[in-house]
Amino acid sequence: MAKVGENSFEDEIMESDIELEGEVVEPDNDPLQKMGDPSVEVSEEMRDKAQLYKKKGVDALSEGKLDEAVEHLTEAILLNPTSAILYAARGIKTGVFVKMKKPNAAILDAEAALQINPDSAKGYKSRGMAKAMLGKWEDAAHDLHLAAKLDFDEEISSELKKVEPNVHKIEEHKKKYERLRKERDMKKADLERQRRHAEEVSAAAAILKPGDVITIHSSNQLEEIFTAASKLSKLVILYFTATWCGPCRFMGPVYKSLSEQHRNVVFLKLDIDQQGNIAHRWNVSSVPTFSCVINGKEIDKVVGADKTGLERKIAEHGSRKQ
Repeated sequence: MAKVGENSFEDEIMESDIELEGEVVEPDNDPLQKMGDPSVEVSEEMRDKAQLYKKKGVDALSEGKLDEAVEHLTEAILLNPTSAILYAARGIKTGVFVKMKKPNAAILDAEAALQINPDSAKGYKSRGMAKAMLGKWEDAAHDLHLAAKLDFDEEISSELKKVEPNVHKIEEHKKKYERLRKERDMKKADLERQRRHAEEVSAAAAILKPGDVITIHSSNQLEEIFTAASKLSKLVILYFTATWCGPCRFMGPVYKSLSEQHRNVVFLKLDIDQQGNIAHRWNVSSVPTFSCVINGKEIDKVVGADKTGLERKIAEHGSRKQ
């Protein structure tokens, strides 16, 4: 059984081993075999000699003389470096390097064959089988499918039956851990949103001062409070008053008492003589005026020193879901 190594991912996602079928060999790291010079002009005599060395190589291989087979086939390649078949003979599954369990050498010969003939079915077949020996199952399947399209044979079919189950397992494994990583990233993003929201809520709560009446001194301050109240889905009562207004003096203590009773509601106070521009934008024509505001927009109002009416509006809108 061959195994894909275990890798670790952050946040405790550990990628488990995959049980794969087939024997995998250690990569061969020997000095590179001799390769032919593709720029050499090959004569008929050289071709004939190359064929003789090829025959000697095949004969030596059949007798189990692997080193001798490599020597003869190498001589053939040096004589005729334009022959994809010679490279394939030295590297394909029935050739020397695979029998010697030297898949990297077999891959090198296969790639040389493919440079000479990009449509070499034997080149793709050879490289695919060698990559399967190294446990490179997906690459192996790719090459073997290309070989099958060019020149299908039973050996390719047999090899694909060994390779494809491993490829399927690897694909399913990747899908599983890709899904887990996405789930992890979504959880992390959700936690980050929750953290930011908690910070915003904390900052907003500090601005709104539950139980107090906040005096407004500028448009910027008013917008900041509206924004904070919107984040916490709170009703805001904006009380327009003036120092010279008798009914306002009556409503002042009432308003303060209401702020202490309804800590879930934000109570603001604005002097129209000091903040006339704001009063004008809110179309205040008399004081006292109490605007009921949700999400920065007026939804209701009470005009005059109407304590009962104000209490009713707070009760009506203070529990309203926004």
